[in-house]
Amino acid sequence: MTFSAVSPDEIAQPKPELRIGFLLMNHFTLMQVAGLVESLRFAADESFSSRQIFCQWEWMTCDNQPVTASCGLPVSPTAPLDFNQHWDYLVLAGGLLEETRNPPAWLLDAVREIHARNIPIITLCSGAFIVGNAGLLDGKRCAIHFTTRDEFRQRFPKAIPVIDKTYIKDGGIISCPGGTAIDLAADLIRKHCGEMRAEKGLQYLLVDNGKSRSTKKATGEAATLLYDNPAVRKVIDFMRHHLDSPLPLSEVAEFSALTVRQLNQLFIKNTGYTAAVYWRRMRLEHARKLMSDTDSSIHAIATTCGFSDASHLVDWFRKQYGETPGSFRKRRRDVEKLVKP
Repeated sequence: MTFSAVSPDEIAQPKPELRIGFLLMNHFTLMQVAGLVESLRFAADESFSSRQIFCQWEWMTCDNQPVTASCGLPVSPTAPLDFNQHWDYLVLAGGLLEETRNPPAWLLDAVREIHARNIPIITLCSGAFIVGNAGLLDGKRCAIHFTTRDEFRQRFPKAIPVIDKTYIKDGGIISCPGGTAIDLAADLIRKHCGEMRAEKGLQYLLVDNGKSRSTKKATGEAATLLYDNPAVRKVIDFMRHHLDSPLPLSEVAEFSALTVRQLNQLFIKNTGYTAAVYWRRMRLEHARKLMSDTDSSIHAIATTCGFSDASHLVDWFRKQYGETPGSFRKRRRDVEKLVKP
């Protein structure tokens, strides 16, 4: 397997729907990185063309020099390390513990800043030790490999290690302890690029359909693995069933038997957002999906997603995604033209 940069001529100009930065630590575990990026590759373009259209990714290292995977494969970075990039996710690809037990202070500062910017951080293998050292796992569940459980507990006594999950999302950190990371990749693609592209990757990677359905149920349904707090899961499920109803937050709090202040504190701790912001982001994601999958008018979508009118949706859509619904739809059409034979 060869990791190489895609030439500028091969990269489509429209904005991709999923952009991931990979920070490869020396002696990183190849299998997880390969499973994640190969899934992205199949979702990024039609057939086997492998152009980075719907998805884009960059390989980076701490010193902008080549690193060596734990199996001995040398890998060169395709982009300089720049934490100011606007990724949808930053992957900390760890491997041998010697490389992640005591990360440098500048890296810990950068990871904290990324987290403060609400960019989700994905840890692969021992990458969890980096965010643990940054103090971002206190009170949070973290999926780790069973061989590192004792040391992890000793180093991070305030974290909650879990050894029987393929991945866990808690408080803006997505931890994946081992395996191929294909199920994690499928859920990310499903969220950002749609069900068809997620299934395409699973099919091309010869993942059994029955297994993929059970994986989806285990990892993607009703945020079961996303947030460990039952009250948060209950409220998120309530929000999901009321996307078209702009209810006052006081009614949501009443449903959860909490005060508005308690509800917001609970959501900030578990999701990084207040309850109102989290609910609005859910409604915006649903609106974007409807814009992608239907020909419904912006006014109709606004009503379906609980916005007062089309202008209200347009304003929040621009703030969230940096473009208007109209430009988003045009970009989608432009991308579709690029991938047609």
